[in-house]
Amino acid sequence: MPAQLTLAVGPRDHSRGHAAAVVTLVEYGDFECPQCAAARPIVARVAETFGDRLRFVFRHFPLTNSHPNAQHAAEEAEWAASRRAFWPMHDALYEAQTALSDDRMLELAGALGLPGVELQRAWFEHTFIKRVKEDFASGLASGVTGTPAFFINGVRHEGGWDELSLSHAIEQALR
Repeated sequence: MPAQLTLAVGPRDHSRGHAAAVVTLVEYGDFECPQCAAARPIVARVAETFGDRLRFVFRHFPLTNSHPNAQHAAEEAEWAASRRAFWPMHDALYEAQTALSDDRMLELAGALGLPGVELQRAWFEHTFIKRVKEDFASGLASGVTGTPAFFINGVRHEGGWDELSLSHAIEQALR
């Protein structure tokens, strides 16, 4: 039996697309994961293809053993979300992925007009670590072991995450 999402998609999630879309695509991702960066434009094209029929949700799954900056990047995205800038930060982090460091992440905040001093404070005080850990725990409970991991309407997508494979799986879910 395919793995299921253990945490239902809701208002706590970061989503693009219509909330009443027929299909919800959830990705567990890591901002330092090269495969996640490669999947980002694919997901964007798939979302464009399906329009209002698809909602995309991003959840954090920082693999800190192999990606030392992934945790701070996830916390930065949550900090940006508290300033209504999750998606711009999400995109900026992936674009800067090969050179992520705390200094670079502070620059990204500044480029988005966000106060880096407040980001440093949030990192120091672990303000957003709980939210990131909740996503990570929900991924573990749902059987996620690596990134990117996709779920379509709550069921783990075991196929490839290339455009054709994702599109085919979404078309199946639409039926």
